[in-house]
Amino acid sequence: MAKAIADQPIFMGWGKGGNNWAETPPAPSVDATGMLDAVGYRRATLVAYCEPDPNGEIENLSGRFKQVSEMTHHLYFRFVFDFDDGLSETIREIGVMVGTRPRQDLPTGQYYFTLEEVEHPGKLLLLEHRAPFVRNVGVKETFEFVVTF
Repeated sequence: MAKAIADQPIFMGWGKGGNNWAETPPAPSVDATGMLDAVGYRRATLVAYCEPDPNGEIENLSGRFKQVSEMTHHLYFRFVFDFDDGLSETIREIGVMVGTRPRQDLPTGQYYFTLEEVEHPGKLLLLEHRAPFVRNVGVKETFEFVVTF
């Protein structure tokens, strides 16, 4: 399953979520199939296999991992948003998407896509609701996820 996912386009979407969400947003529904109010999508900067390692350089809430070259049941995703991606937007939800399809008339090297530039958002692999943060000039946002299959 990890290989089938790794072979597809991987994007991270971020969105406004619910305007009534406070500092402690509600837990995502287990039935969720998409984001509530997407703002844009960024192609993964890195998709790699990893494995648990107490000294690994990848750290998230589920533990530490190290990147490996052989296939495993764990996929590591890194997304680096540029300074001007989603400027001034309040972000409350994040989704890792599989099979996102930007419009074909866009430049080949483009990595960030607004809603108008996406033909199909893809299938939701992971959804997080977070305390709100506002996208500011001069800040590059980096997000890392490990998904186990």
